[in-house]
Amino acid sequence: MKSHDTALLMIDIQNDFCPGGALAVEGGDEVVAAVNSMQRDYDVLVLTQDWHPADHSSFAQNHQGAEPFSITTMPYGDQVLWPTHCVQGSHGAEFHRDLVIDRADLIIRKGFRSEIDSYSAFFENDRQTRTGLTGYLRDRGVKNVVLTGLATDFCVYYSAMDALKSGFKVKLITNACRAIDMDGSLASALDAMRAAGVEIA
Repeated sequence: MKSHDTALLMIDIQNDFCPGGALAVEGGDEVVAAVNSMQRDYDVLVLTQDWHPADHSSFAQNHQGAEPFSITTMPYGDQVLWPTHCVQGSHGAEFHRDLVIDRADLIIRKGFRSEIDSYSAFFENDRQTRTGLTGYLRDRGVKNVVLTGLATDFCVYYSAMDALKSGFKVKLITNACRAIDMDGSLASALDAMRAAGVEIA
């Protein structure tokens, strides 16, 4: 039986986050089958898509002498400098070819402003600029969100925490997520989500 007040959020299941991609998450493609099978259980289906311009400020190549995965300071705080990934219109920005996208009600594109990164499905990294997802879900009568996708310790984590702040109950499905796990970031993210009230399933 479908859940009418629960949304399935499918975070950034894109080529650049899957094996062979510019910012590959180990086993990233392994979430596709699980996510596809879950879609039948929900009335509200939302995809997110990293959608960066080539001059994006979070790309290491746009900072002279900077190495990928180093940290810089932006007006909104610390920012990891990433390898160039999910550039608008590129193959890397496309959804994984086996991901079912036709059932989705909404695709939220994030990170399209050059000057600010966006991990969360709800807010950009300044924690002020909204994506519009909260209002959409409220208008659809959604009270709960279920999170899947990539990567557990970055975009999924920030989406989960912001969903809580926005007043939704949140569940994370671990077998439908994969992590980057930089310096223990997966364990830290899971601990923080549990402590905040995310159900880990």
